[in-house]
Amino acid sequence: MKRAQQLLTGTFGFDQFLPGQAEVIKHLLAGRSALAIFPTGGGKSLCYQLPALTFDGVTIVISPLIALMKDQIDVLKNRGVPAERLDSTLSADETRSVMLALRSGELRLLYVAPERFNNERFLQAIMHIKVSMFAVDEAHCISEWGHNFRPDYLKLARFARACRAERLFALTATAAPKVVEDICEGFGISSECVVRTGFYRKNLTVLTTPITIADRDRALLAKLKRQPPGPTIVYVTLQKTAEQVATHLASAGLPSQAYHAGMKNEQRTEVQNWFMDSDDGIVVATIAFGMGIDKSNIRYIYHYNLPKSLENFSQEIGRAGRDGEISICEMFICLDDVCTLENFAYGDTPSRNAIRNLVEEIFSFSGKFDLSLYELSSHHDIRQLVVRTLLVQIELNGYLQELTPFYSRYQFQPLASSSEILLRFEGERRQFLRAVFKRADKGKTWFHIDPDETAEAIGCPRDRIVRALDYLAEQGLLEVRAEGVRNRFSILRRPDDLDRLTDVLFQNALELEQREIGRIDQVIDLGSHDGCQVAYLAAHFGEKLSRPCGHCAWCLNGHQPARLMFAEPGTIDEELWQQILDVWQDQEEPISDARALARLACGITSPRLTRTGLSKHPLFGCLAHVRFDEIHRRAQTVAQDSKL
Repeated sequence: MKRAQQLLTGTFGFDQFLPGQAEVIKHLLAGRSALAIFPTGGGKSLCYQLPALTFDGVTIVISPLIALMKDQIDVLKNRGVPAERLDSTLSADETRSVMLALRSGELRLLYVAPERFNNERFLQAIMHIKVSMFAVDEAHCISEWGHNFRPDYLKLARFARACRAERLFALTATAAPKVVEDICEGFGISSECVVRTGFYRKNLTVLTTPITIADRDRALLAKLKRQPPGPTIVYVTLQKTAEQVATHLASAGLPSQAYHAGMKNEQRTEVQNWFMDSDDGIVVATIAFGMGIDKSNIRYIYHYNLPKSLENFSQEIGRAGRDGEISICEMFICLDDVCTLENFAYGDTPSRNAIRNLVEEIFSFSGKFDLSLYELSSHHDIRQLVVRTLLVQIELNGYLQELTPFYSRYQFQPLASSSEILLRFEGERRQFLRAVFKRADKGKTWFHIDPDETAEAIGCPRDRIVRALDYLAEQGLLEVRAEGVRNRFSILRRPDDLDRLTDVLFQNALELEQREIGRIDQVIDLGSHDGCQVAYLAAHFGEKLSRPCGHCAWCLNGHQPARLMFAEPGTIDEELWQQILDVWQDQEEPISDARALARLACGITSPRLTRTGLSKHPLFGCLAHVRFDEIHRRAQTVAQDSKL
């Protein structure tokens, strides 16, 4: 810890550790794996950045947030720390430079997204280097009980073991007790090495305001004009809402811009940079904004729409007041939002029939096989994330083992003549490369090669061809591109009954759906809670406050609970419903899937709706104001009648 203290002041410029940091770092320096649960802005990143400089080897940091990676690496480089990232925004030359630095041992930290472990070239590279620490950000994504489950996270512990990582560090800002259990079990972390610093922050005023759709725009504008100007984030659910609200505020003379995933990268970067430099800027954004944004003086957070969970709400308000000054976090509770949030939750659930067909296709193979998740998703009309979840569940039930993914096709463009390249090698290596080059098909400027066909034709292992292309790229002799990810599996055993396995998977999907619905209910319960609302939030994350906070809506309103304004449930317009059925029945491939029909009416995209162009049809989402389960029941009747 003496060395750690020297690095804290000399390299990172801090006089002392924040709460919890020293305890986590002690565990890691002792070679133990650990979990840090710190609130947003609580200093989680230092817990792996500092120890990484004391280890002999590289620390691999897994984060789904490209903006966070870039910002942290820029800061680290300014401090003289050798850190890089690998992500989809890098050019071929930049990627080659990072891989050279990784193999040469120059790097202390390498940031990657979870999907990078689907890259066979990357996997081969890290198998031959020393990994001192495997740091997993947003670790709650490993848990199906968490608010942002990502099936790829279930595989990260396996990758950590495969690359012989000396210790594993998981970190998250929000984790309920059940999620903490899942993280510790998944990553092999002892309960004694879990460090939680607490949710409560006394400088955040947390307000919940019941409101109607008709009054919401006017109320938001009035509040923004009444408060002293300051950096502000207004969170909304839909991209179109972000545009509408930002335009409304700008027309009233406020410095406001929209931000959402539907914008081009350059536009999003421009808005983010504008906000970072502004002292009074207002960003109206979906949840795509804020991840990794390190701006300490955000004074106001407004939830124009209901957040989809208490975890989301806590993370988003955690971006306010990191400088310790008073900041206001206000959530408008408009129950008309519930339908939209529920529809998102229902829309992810595949039909039982779709799951049955997917299971049947999987077990039509024998031994080892490979497939494209994109094709599997499109064929069975199941979103790719859900396909990944189903495959992981089949694997966890002992039927499958996932092997290293690979690319089915490679392209390369010579940066020197083939004779010049071959002259760099002698004997068998030169003969090998000559044979590889002869198997490549030349296009206009790029050569195309299938590693499997080439390996079989010239009688060598496939991975030797991939390593050779990778090496030539690193030497600046080729520019190499890989495409067509194929996921490899091995059948371990076959289910005795495919229908029984289908029922298990479908029941899991329905339970996940109900957990998502339950999270929405928890948000509404917070708004009407007869008690300190900050204490309610803290209890959700396993923390107990000794007394009411004194600065939430309940405490400030004389200990009176809010009265929510209940919305009239939407009803199905029979004329629109008939038009939807007409469009549905006119399709070349008539579908009897009730969930797919309900998605069309509610405006929820799916692979099939996108492929057939129905997601752009004027009727797409025309009944979005009606609850999904009501439309689904009606659609089930239609589907049943179509089978008679």
